[in-house]
Amino acid sequence: MEQLLVGAFFAVLTALAWNLLSDPGGKNAVDPMAATALINHENAVVLDVRSMAEFKDGHIVNAVNIPLNGLGNNLKQLEKHRDKPIIAVCRSGSRSGAACRQLRKQGFEQAKNLRGGMMAWESANLPVNRK
Repeated sequence: MEQLLVGAFFAVLTALAWNLLSDPGGKNAVDPMAATALINHENAVVLDVRSMAEFKDGHIVNAVNIPLNGLGNNLKQLEKHRDKPIIAVCRSGSRSGAACRQLRKQGFEQAKNLRGGMMAWESANLPVNRK
């Protein structure tokens, strides 16, 4: 039992380190307040990469929903926003981090990850559309 707990601890620690090291310094991540400023002042597009069911449970107002597993096939939907900041969102920030890496590889240089995802957004008491 103890070995299982130690193994789980190291798995979580490795995942956390990978998440932090894949974006050193967090230059491509924004907190909810910075995301709000980008939305209000730079017309940033919010890209929600969660499943449709998660999206329907509550999302940032005017967010575009393209689940991560279909992002590569649906980049045309984002093409008109190529020169704007795109804020990728998931539940906690890990799927959206992967989406940002994928977007940047495709030339979307202003792709940003919402640090902490919807959990951080809701914790900051920012508006959520539940329709």
